[in-house]
Amino acid sequence: MNEAERLVETPPGIALGRLDLIADGKARNFVIQMKAGRFHGFVVRKGEQVFGYRDRCPHMGLPLAQELDHYLSSGGELIMCSWHGALFDIESGRCLGGPCAGAGLTPWPVTVADGIVKTA
Repeated sequence: MNEAERLVETPPGIALGRLDLIADGKARNFVIQMKAGRFHGFVVRKGEQVFGYRDRCPHMGLPLAQELDHYLSSGGELIMCSWHGALFDIESGRCLGGPCAGAGLTPWPVTVADGIVKTA
C-alpha cells in the first residue's frame, strides 16, 4: 500500500468499540478501512478518559509498536516508540525524550459516549 492510501484522519462518529475493549492503563491499535484508504491509529485509556494518536512516530514515520498494542513504556506511564525509544506524554503526545526532540504525536480525536469509544 502506498502512502497515498494511508489516511491521516477519520470522520467523526465512527464507533471503535466499548471502552472496556481497552484495559485501563493500556493502549489498543485500530485500523479503519475507508473507501479512500486505511487509517492507522491507537487509543490509550486512563480511567474513563481516552487519548488517540495516529500510529506514526515523528522521528522516522514508522508505526510506534513492533508488537500489536504495545504502545506504552514498561510502567505504562508514557507512550514509547519501540523502534528508537522515543517517549511521549500520554495526554498531549509531546515528545519527552529520545530522537524526537521538539516533535510530538499527531492527535486522533476520540471520545467516550455511553461507554463506546468513538472518533470525534
